Amino acid sequence: MRFIAITTPKVVVEDVYLIQRLLDGGIDIIHLRKPEADIRECRKLLKKLTKGERAKIVIHDFPELYDEFSLKGIHVNKNVTSLPNDYTGIRTRSCHSFEEVERHKSEYDYLFLSPIFNSISKAGYEAAFSREELIKASKDCIIDDKVIALGGVTFDKIPYLKMLNFGGVAMIGGIYNINALNCLKEIDSYR
Repeated sequence: MRFIAITTPKVVVEDVYLIQRLLDGGIDIIHLRKPEADIRECRKLLKKLTKGERAKIVIHDFPELYDEFSLKGIHVNKNVTSLPNDYTGIRTRSCHSFEEVERHKSEYDYLFLSPIFNSISKAGYEAAFSREELIKASKDCIIDDKVIALGGVTFDKIPYLKMLNFGGVAMIGGIYNINALNCLKEIDSYR
């Protein structure tokens, strides 16, 4: 199971420290998603990370930073609608329905499916799928190791998500609401 952290929307002074602590704590991949920042702020943040740390980052919003910093990959979303023709990195995408997952699964290394639960970081962003719908999607192999659960994910929900055959979890609020140094203990208990 992959453990993915998604950054908060604004660049803040603590970003470098939090990213480093999350990676040290067992997070596999960091999605650098900063829609409230500009490319200059993201570039400045990335310069403060080591080459090894940058190699575990998937970029949102500013795909031109992928080559500049030798990042892990690019995430396709409403702001980045396609990948460069010569692109060879990790390909990820956001999906909000089972139909989207089925349509895009073969083109990407993994897909976020959201919101699975009521969001912690986005007020009013409610779960889009019932328990029965998730169980059926799992039985129909729509949910599998290429589908990452996003939206309201906390560590205590991981056993349920594993039972549904999700290939991983992505967290924003669930990760930033705990001490980043405690991640390793939490992640190890669910691997």
